[in-house]
Amino acid sequence: MTDGPRPPVPATVAVAAFEPHALGLARRWRRMRKNELARQIGVTAAAVSQYELGQARPSSAVLARLALALGMPVEFFAAGIPTPATAGHAHFRSLRATSQAERDQAEAFGEIAWRVVEVVGRHLRLPPLRLPHLDLPEPTRAEDVRAAAAAAREAFDLGAAPVPHVVRLLEAYGVIVLALPDVSERVDAFSHWYGQRPFVFLNPAKNDKARSRMDAAHELGHLLLHHDAEPGSQILEREATAFASEFLAPSQVLAEELPARLDFDRLHELKRRWGISLKALVYRGHDLGVYREHTYRRGMGLLAQWGYPEPGDLGPREQPSLLGRAAELLERQKVTAESLAARAGLPPALARTVFDAATEHLPALQLVLGRA
Repeated sequence: MTDGPRPPVPATVAVAAFEPHALGLARRWRRMRKNELARQIGVTAAAVSQYELGQARPSSAVLARLALALGMPVEFFAAGIPTPATAGHAHFRSLRATSQAERDQAEAFGEIAWRVVEVVGRHLRLPPLRLPHLDLPEPTRAEDVRAAAAAAREAFDLGAAPVPHVVRLLEAYGVIVLALPDVSERVDAFSHWYGQRPFVFLNPAKNDKARSRMDAAHELGHLLLHHDAEPGSQILEREATAFASEFLAPSQVLAEELPARLDFDRLHELKRRWGISLKALVYRGHDLGVYREHTYRRGMGLLAQWGYPEPGDLGPREQPSLLGRAAELLERQKVTAESLAARAGLPPALARTVFDAATEHLPALQLVLGRA
């Protein structure tokens, strides 16, 4: 199977088929204000707004300057490259902690990644989406969320055992998982639907396995429970966190395994077994009635003194691998990242950024030679 890069599309052709949405997408990805972009290309901010709204088309010369200012090929702005139908807004962990520009950039990366996934899907059959459909009653009680987590575990055939690898589980059931590249650490994990697939984005800034598992399970909670809900509600965030806690460690099993006293040796064993933090274990112990208030406060106080990262490192964070493995397979079939980038209308470096965000990076082994 061969697929060489497409020849460049002349600017005049692209203007005749200009896609307004692509301009806004590129601008949000570059975190560039309309007035800044307008200054760089020699037009007014009002003109940029008209281009994005489809009320006017840029001339060939202006389009060339747009492509240069935004670091995109002219093909990126051509109509005909699919645009995903997205419903609602992404579920960001804390809207107050991030700026609108940061959230816009993160969502733009998701749509750019969707372009890559769409092109990869023309060459390979990616895992089909097989998420269970769950509904919460209104009003929702804590036991309803726990029941939903139990139903999800049953659908994923997990039984009562720990989840071996949450990110791999999501990928196996058709969810696209990526690490966020070079964005503000304030953009935490989030999830969003692009086209017919859900995407989950994890922040790699804190290389903590327990946190990555909790983040992935939290976003799974949003995908399963909050199909049409408006994001940003603290109620939804609490429900997703409660779902993740129950999904990672079922209450009935965990309550029997938690030590009656604050035994950190035993808690470390449970941390390794369930892949969740000591803080989460102490919190769950209090929530399940195993630890009284004073025991809970003492445990949290000790953990605060020990600081972050907490004792008992579990190893590197869970990382996605699906798209990275797809790129390796296509490379062996002589389908290069450059040719995929051309089909998606992306610069090769940006397509490689997407693949890199979905590739597992193992820690390097370093050997230090000492004197004999």
